[in-house]
Amino acid sequence: MEGSTIVLTDDAGKSLPCTVETAFKVDSTEYLLLQPVDFSVQIFAWQETDDEEETELVDVTEEEIDLIFPVAQAVLAEQNLSLKRSAHTLTVEGELPEATEEDIIEIDTEEDGNCGEFQELAHFYYEEQAFSVFTSLDPLMFIAKVGDDGQPEILSPEEMAALEPYVEQYLDHVLSTEDAEEEF
Repeated sequence: MEGSTIVLTDDAGKSLPCTVETAFKVDSTEYLLLQPVDFSVQIFAWQETDDEEETELVDVTEEEIDLIFPVAQAVLAEQNLSLKRSAHTLTVEGELPEATEEDIIEIDTEEDGNCGEFQELAHFYYEEQAFSVFTSLDPLMFIAKVGDDGQPEILSPEEMAALEPYVEQYLDHVLSTEDAEEEF
């Protein structure tokens, strides 16, 4: 199954083609570690801080995405990138431009203060509000379980929390095995 492509769907009927990176079992349930075929992206708005010379990135609501999506799509099309409203995430299809130091920004992605590095793909305005489209330098991964009907199902937050220790243990094992293989 590893290396094959499957399609996740959401409640709205949108799809997300993913590559199966690996499959593993926990207590007779089969799980899949999935990576989207296309690049996952996020759109953020730029907002002034209390120090009016500084700006910060803020999340964009679904309603705002509905409004700005055609503009973001047009701006990315100028780079031969196709923006899609995929299931579970926005994605772009195409060849990403080479990342430069100016394009890379650290964004606080977790409540516990973890930061991730993101590449800015586009900057645009909608009704005088600045927005940017970013892709993470670390690929987005999903964990799904194989349902009774054989179709993959994204885990609920509760299921993910319960599975997290197993996933960490599995990934630690895989990474230590890869490190050992590289030493030869």
